[in-house]
Amino acid sequence: MEDSFMVDKRTWDEFRDTGLLWFINTILHAFGRAICVYIGEDGLVSSAYPARVKFRGFEGEINDQGYKKVARYLQQNAESICEDAMKG
Repeated sequence: MEDSFMVDKRTWDEFRDTGLLWFINTILHAFGRAICVYIGEDGLVSSAYPARVKFRGFEGEINDQGYKKVARYLQQNAESICEDAMKG
């Protein structure tokens, strides 16, 4: 199997912490959809599912936090993201 087809499984908690769940949901909201996660009593994601939603977008503070998380993720991972993109 070639490196370009490798999959590195990640957790829903990591996906949330990076801001990528928020980012994807901002896009999905345009279509009335969202990825919903249930946070268990331990503070970790215990399940996730796609849903039809009536709301569009997030409040200002949530957006501010999301942009900061995504910017931090990009800053910390830009080199490996670029390397992966160039392999194909």
